[in-house]
Amino acid sequence: MGVQCIMKKPKILLVPYPAQGHVNPMLKLGLALLTHGLQPIIVTPEFIHRRIVANMDLNDYQMRFMSIPDGFSGEEGPYDFFSIEKSMENIMPNHLETLLLELDEDDDGTVVCMVIDLLASWAIQVATRCGIPVAGFWPAMQATYRLITSIPEMIHADLISETGCPRHEGTVSSLPSQPLLSTEDLPWLIGTQASRKARLKFWIRILDRLTSLRWLLLNSFPQEFIIHDDEYQDDDYISPPHNNLIIFPVGPLPEPSLTTPKNPSFWKEDTSCLEWLDHQKPNSVIYISFGSWVSPIGDAKIKTLALTLQSLNRPFIWVLAESWRHGLPNGYSETVSKQGKLVLWAPQFQVLQHKAVGLYLTHCGWNSTMEAIQCRKRLLCYPVAGDQFVNCKYIVKVWKIGVKVKGLGQKDVEEAVKKVMKDEEMEERLRKIYHRTMGEETSSRVAGNLKAFVLGLNQLQQNSLH
Repeated sequence: MGVQCIMKKPKILLVPYPAQGHVNPMLKLGLALLTHGLQPIIVTPEFIHRRIVANMDLNDYQMRFMSIPDGFSGEEGPYDFFSIEKSMENIMPNHLETLLLELDEDDDGTVVCMVIDLLASWAIQVATRCGIPVAGFWPAMQATYRLITSIPEMIHADLISETGCPRHEGTVSSLPSQPLLSTEDLPWLIGTQASRKARLKFWIRILDRLTSLRWLLLNSFPQEFIIHDDEYQDDDYISPPHNNLIIFPVGPLPEPSLTTPKNPSFWKEDTSCLEWLDHQKPNSVIYISFGSWVSPIGDAKIKTLALTLQSLNRPFIWVLAESWRHGLPNGYSETVSKQGKLVLWAPQFQVLQHKAVGLYLTHCGWNSTMEAIQCRKRLLCYPVAGDQFVNCKYIVKVWKIGVKVKGLGQKDVEEAVKKVMKDEEMEERLRKIYHRTMGEETSSRVAGNLKAFVLGLNQLQQNSLH
C-alpha cells in the first residue's frame, strides 16, 4: 500500500531501520534526492507505515511510501531491538524481494538503486540478489561509524573479547581511530551478557555485508574536527571497509524549509507548548526529552527526575510518553502546572528554536544533537544507550557545548545546570560549531557530495546499457 507519485522518474528505494530516529534522516535524504531527478520510495515495515499514515499528510511529500509485512500481526508495539532484528532477518527479506519484482513490472520507471540504512543490512542481500546497486546510509555520527568498523582491530588488539566484553576495567588509553573513547562507550554494552554478545554479533553481521556496497552516505559532518587551543583541526580520513567503497558525507541533511514538509513525526505533536513558551522569560526554560525509541530510564529514575525538576524552581517542558508516566508522583502534572508543562510529544525543532529555551536535557541521540547545534542550545547530557555515549563524549570533551549529568537527583542536576550556565565561553563555541557544521560552506559540500553520488549512479546506469 502506498501513495502514488505520478512523475515518471528513475526510482530509488530508501530502506531505513524501523525507528523514528532512522526514518527521519532517510526522509530528509529522499527530499534532497528529489531535486536530482529521482523518485524516492520509502519502504518500511507495516507497524511503522501505520504510524506514518496516521500522523503525516503524505500528500505533502513528492515521494511514495510503501510497506512490507513484518510478522507482528497488526500489533502496535513497541517492539524491542531483538524482536525487530528477528523480523528483519526472517520475515521482511522475502516480502521486499516481492515488492521489488512488482515495481520492476510497472511502467513508472525502473529501480536504479537502493539506499539502505546499515542497521537494516538485511536488505543489502535482497538488493544483491535482485541485481540492484546499493548505497549504504549511516544515520549517525561519523565517529560512531569509525568505532564500529574498528571492531576487528579491537578484537585483534585484545581490547575486547570475541564476544564484545572489554578486557580492561574502566577507561583505556585509546581505541583504534578513537583516542577520546573508552570501553564504557562501546554501543553494544547494553543489558545482560547474552544481550551484549547478541548486539556485537549484529554489528559484525553488518560489517560482513558492507562488502556489497558501492557507496556509503554519512549523515554526519563532512569533517570531523577536534578543538585544540580553540582552533579546529580537520580529520577527514575515513578508512573504508573495502577499497572500492566510495564514501560521501552528506550531513547534516537540510531541515525542511517553508517549501517542503515539516519534520515527520510518528506521534501527534502537542503544539500548545509553543504558546506556553511565549509566556516564559528568555533562556529560562529547561527542555527535557529522551527521544522516541524505548522507555529510557525506568520508573524510579522518572520519579527522581520529576522531584528534581520541581525542586529547581525553573520552568520546564518535559516530553514524556503515556507509557513512561507510571513513575510520576501522584498528581504531579497538577502540582507543577504553574512551573512546568508535560507533553506526550513535542515539535522539538520549533521548541529548540524558541528564545525561552536555555537548556536541553537530552539522551544525546544524533538527530537531537544536530538540532541542538543548529539552534545553539547548551546541553545537559544523560546518554542511555547505543551511540549516545559517543555523541556525549564529543559534546562534552571535544566541542565543549554541554555538561554530562552524573545522575538525575537534585544535587547532580543542580551542579550540571550551574556548570553549563557559568561557562561564559560556551556561547562562542556554540556559534563556532554552528557555522562550522551548518554554514554555507558545509551546505555546498553536502550538495556537491549528493550531486557526485547521483552522477556516479547515472554513470553506472549508462555503462550497464553498453
